[in-house]
Amino acid sequence: MLRDINTKKVMKNAYRITKHKYKTALRVRVPGGLIDPDSLMIISKISTEYGDGQIHITTRQGFEILGIDMENMPEVNQLIQPVIEKMGINQEIKGSGYGAAGTRNIAACIGNKVCPKAQYNTTNFAKRIEQAIFPHDLHFKVALTGCPNDCIKARMHDFGIIGTCLPEYEMDRCVNCGACVKKCKRMSVGALREENNKIIRNEEKCIGCGECVLNCPMSAWTRSPKKYYKLMLLGRTGKKNPRLAEDWLKWVDEDSIVKIIQNTYQYVKEYIDPKAPGGKEHIGYIVDRTGFQEFRKWALKDVNLPEETVENKNIYWSGPNYCSF
Repeated sequence: MLRDINTKKVMKNAYRITKHKYKTALRVRVPGGLIDPDSLMIISKISTEYGDGQIHITTRQGFEILGIDMENMPEVNQLIQPVIEKMGINQEIKGSGYGAAGTRNIAACIGNKVCPKAQYNTTNFAKRIEQAIFPHDLHFKVALTGCPNDCIKARMHDFGIIGTCLPEYEMDRCVNCGACVKKCKRMSVGALREENNKIIRNEEKCIGCGECVLNCPMSAWTRSPKKYYKLMLLGRTGKKNPRLAEDWLKWVDEDSIVKIIQNTYQYVKEYIDPKAPGGKEHIGYIVDRTGFQEFRKWALKDVNLPEETVENKNIYWSGPNYCSF
């Protein structure tokens, strides 16, 4: 039996320090929340042969295999290797398990693989972000949702990515039936109006939900061939100051989002509290100290935003601040 445990090394390898001595739980990453049956069978095999037969589905769409003896971690790392490869997880040494645990699993709704309202393939974008930022020890949480319905609750993450539809209007196909106006008013924000036998879209009010495209019987409204997103910043839970993310960039592209997230790692390395417990600190607390403009300077370094992008250049967050009571 193991008697001397390096807990930091255990946690970095994506194993949990549990309330039961010498027992651990392996956190299995599933970027985008999509997993194949063969991988599920491997997870089940590990749970049956090395765990206590219980598997917990995490809030971030991963799995925790419970009740593993710490002395069996090397064997479990070997067994989980095919799952790591199928999920496209970056590794420095094969068979060594996960290389970090600080940057959490990239979560996503089901996206346009199934949902007609989703504007893009959320799993593919989640996997692209995973490839760009993992493994890393810094505490980052990223979530992607296919449309403004926000089924993944992206506003509770450091980076919340919402798929948006930039609708294009072909007046010659429009018969002025009013279906899009009615649906936008009933299902969304009322950004459309009829004027002189044509439909006018309020560009500032439109949130890119795509209801007009889905409900036009004549296909007068279509999605722009370019993919656009809304990027929200620095939602968080926790004891001190839980809050929802705020809108930052509207009609932003995929490349810019990936670069912004990568740049934020450099910003955090520069400004993280050296006394942060476990070397982890919510990005939002760092931004609270440095100010948003300093964060913005680092985040937008070498980023070429599309001409269509609308930026909120000053962001203020709220939420209850329990430290001020």
